[in-house]
Amino acid sequence: MSKVRTLILRAPGANCDGEAAFAFEQAGAEASLVHVNRLIRHEKRLADYQIMVIPGGFTYGDDIAAGKVLANELRLKLGEDIARFVEAGKLILGICNGFQVFVRAGFLPELSLSGSQLLTLTGNDSGKFECRWVYLRANEKSPCIFTKGIERMYLPVAHGEGKLVPLDGALSEANTALYYTDAKGDINAGYPHNPNGSVCNVAGVCDSSGRIFGLMPHPERHIRSTQHPRWTALSAKDPGDGFKIFQNAVDWAKSL
Repeated sequence: MSKVRTLILRAPGANCDGEAAFAFEQAGAEASLVHVNRLIRHEKRLADYQIMVIPGGFTYGDDIAAGKVLANELRLKLGEDIARFVEAGKLILGICNGFQVFVRAGFLPELSLSGSQLLTLTGNDSGKFECRWVYLRANEKSPCIFTKGIERMYLPVAHGEGKLVPLDGALSEANTALYYTDAKGDINAGYPHNPNGSVCNVAGVCDSSGRIFGLMPHPERHIRSTQHPRWTALSAKDPGDGFKIFQNAVDWAKSL
């Protein structure tokens, strides 16, 4: 069987593309770094891949708002290709800046090309860039493909605009794939455990199919035990907490 083909989307200012590609390769996929302009010019075809990833970074300098310029490019220039990609049952993952792109393009909580936005990710309540590790809990009621079999995770965050704010009624419990928690798993713990003030402590969102997933924490930065900040004291074992997100995606995509 040929390897699952994963497209890691590059754009000016993306800086976690290499880590995302490495994580998928470790999970058994073939990862390709593809600049957005190559898709727009039809030098590469989105349809040739099973998984599409928008990695972390500061695309286009986060001018206007974090992820907004790339969001407009995807919706206006590649929207129909992305809709067909999703209709074919394929997977899309957005990490940090990728999540910001998704909500500003209107791809979450459900894929839409209308330009309407039901969620936003705005400035952290702390008023500062939050760069540290956080505890997370997956929502067992969510259909999210990426978080299947995951109960708890400990992952790093690094963002200035991570506060998730939905319009009233726009975000169902099923859409909520991931919560910020304290070390005991309490999803109502608040700051500093919730690093940005997200409504209901939401850290990650998926669509109703579970195949489009965006999250603010960085799973690609904890796929090995030695990436844990206390790995020597805890005698942590491989793989790291974030690895199963990538393994779940690759395992699912093998059936496509």
